[in-house]
Order: sequence, then structure tokens, then C-alpha cells
Amino acid sequence: MADVKKTGSLRRRSALPAGHSRVSMNRLKVLVTIVGRAKADFYMDHIQSFGVNMQMVFFGKGTAPQELLAAMGLADSDRAVIFSVIGEDRLRAALDSLEEKFNTIVGGKGIAYTVPLASIIGKSIFNFLSDNRTQVRRIEK
Repeated sequence: MADVKKTGSLRRRSALPAGHSRVSMNRLKVLVTIVGRAKADFYMDHIQSFGVNMQMVFFGKGTAPQELLAAMGLADSDRAVIFSVIGEDRLRAALDSLEEKFNTIVGGKGIAYTVPLASIIGKSIFNFLSDNRTQVRRIEK
């Protein structure tokens, strides 16, 4: 019987069509942050520092009766609702930082929560929203 040597390792690779590349599966979430209207710009800039490329802000008014607001010492009910698309890998750091800001900034109280983003059509849009700049530049060329 002859000795058989293996000279290389076998790797399974899925064949990709020419010009296509792999995209990391960083899941995306919609971060909803509700803050006082006067602090909206501050919080939008702060959230953007976590690699957020798209944000929308809607201005609204709280629904609590004026008597209740006065009893609690809250004079202003104008709110900003900020919607931000953020990668799951940066979400924990962003939420921890927002919690710290809510507790330390005068008049900076707020609420933040996330909603999963189920699907996105198009690789370029996904790369943009997940702040994958190298893939976006490669596709643009």
C-alpha cells in the first residue's frame, strides 16, 4: 500500500460572480431618541459620532396635561424625535453614551430605544447605512 500525503488544505468558497464582493452581515437597527427640542442638534451630533450616516428628526409636542407638567416642574413639552440608522456592532456603545448624557446634562433628559430593521434593498444602500465606506467607494468607481 502506498502512502498518500495531503499537500494542501481544502477550503470551501462560494463562487461569486465577477465584480461582486462579500458584505459583512452587520445587522442594522433604527435608534429612536426622544429629547427636548432645544437639545436636538446636540444629540444628533452625538449620535452621528457612532458611525450613523442617516438621521431624521421630527418635532412634536408632549401630550401630558399642563396641570401635570406644572406639578412635576416641567415647563416645556416641545420634543424632538430623532430616528437614526445604526449598526448593531455600535449600538451598545451608543446607548450607554446616551444614558450617560441623559443623566449628566442639565435639561438633557430623554428616552432611547431601538427597532430592528428587517431588510434593505440594494448593496450600496446597505453599505452606506452600515457605514462601510470602503465598499461604498469601491462600488462608486
